[in-house]
Amino acid sequence: MLRRVDLRGAVQGAHSAAAMAQVRGRLPRPAVVSDPPVGVVAAICDEVRDGGDAAVRAVTRRVDGCDLPSLVVSAEECRSALDCLPGDVRDALEVSRDRVEAFHRHTLPSTGTWSDGGVRVETLPVAVDRAGCYVPGGRTPLISSVLMTVVPAKVAGVEEVVVATAPDSGGLPAAGILAAASLAGADQVIVGNSSALVAAMAYGTESIRPVDVIVGPGGTYTAQAKREVAARGLVGVPASFAGPSEVVVVADDSVDPEYAAVDLVVQIEHGPDGLAWLVCWSTDVADAVEGAVERLGATAARSDVIAANLADNAYTAIVDGPTEAIAVANAIAPEHLQLMVAEPEVLLKQVRHAGAVFCGPLSPASVGDYVAGPSHVLPTFGSARFGGALGVTDFQRQMHAVTVGRTGLDKLGAAVVALAEAEGLGMHAESIRMRSHDGLRTEK
Repeated sequence: MLRRVDLRGAVQGAHSAAAMAQVRGRLPRPAVVSDPPVGVVAAICDEVRDGGDAAVRAVTRRVDGCDLPSLVVSAEECRSALDCLPGDVRDALEVSRDRVEAFHRHTLPSTGTWSDGGVRVETLPVAVDRAGCYVPGGRTPLISSVLMTVVPAKVAGVEEVVVATAPDSGGLPAAGILAAASLAGADQVIVGNSSALVAAMAYGTESIRPVDVIVGPGGTYTAQAKREVAARGLVGVPASFAGPSEVVVVADDSVDPEYAAVDLVVQIEHGPDGLAWLVCWSTDVADAVEGAVERLGATAARSDVIAANLADNAYTAIVDGPTEAIAVANAIAPEHLQLMVAEPEVLLKQVRHAGAVFCGPLSPASVGDYVAGPSHVLPTFGSARFGGALGVTDFQRQMHAVTVGRTGLDKLGAAVVALAEAEGLGMHAESIRMRSHDGLRTEK
């Protein structure tokens, strides 16, 4: 059952930073947000740093309860998995791949040139050399996440892309993940415990060369492992926190309660720590949607997972009206925000913090999960306040090429000298004087 939080009369002027903080403080969040597994993950990273392949195997045996036949899956195995894929699934993967590729090509940054006062600056987007993409495996292997990570990396120009995934009980990766990796053009597939693989991609092992960035969704331990290796200065990771799934559904009395209910259940069926919020200003709507959630959850294939998440991480917020509903959504800063209202475009203008927004009754987040085009790797745990969806720029860095002509040096040299001397950096100033024609050079 969704637990109710009555916020009527408590949300005022909520578009100011101070009001946002006040509202955020009244909203319950999963315990993992305040208590991430920092120590455990740091120890795993140290173990892999010191022990390489053997440590990855040992951690996987200890944590996942299985022995790995190999850490690296051959390209032949991936191609074979693709060949054995049912035709309808392969067709669907190809639709998804093509749409994800087309969207991300549309977003590619171009080389730009800015000239002013005798100085020309070229902005050059340059891809990293090697990227790691973690894809959840285990009970629910997310084959679509292969496409949502590998394809943007390839579009960005990354030369080598590694897919890392967790094993099944026999120590093997899911065949669907291998098939998707082959279809997406991944250059290597590795298997093992998620935190250990993140560490392996960061430090490098005997069979896994280090990468420059690590991306992808995952559970709490995976997300914390990415944070850990990034904090150690080993790799880049997107600014947002890509952890367990979450959704906020804003609903008015125009919504079909079954639509709102199924979209709440969609996110919490992923697994532990999933978060679902219904935000509305009508107790009748709340009653109808909550009833539908219970009916749908009870008959779902993953009813045990859904029931646990409903008990721990599912809420209904009752507010005074639509403006207050968006204020609450902004305070939560959800991964997925669904505006299931009569005029979603009106409320969309007020949205400031969300990973992706789905507008209207026929736009469920599941479309974004598979075929809309943007990557479904989105910020979670409130990190939509400062991060966004995974995209090509997460695999690139901006490099600037600066060319200074004589006019530019003569025009700007005095400013450089003055600032350098103010900072006590005499040789910075001298590098300008040596090149100057206008009396700035030190007399000998």
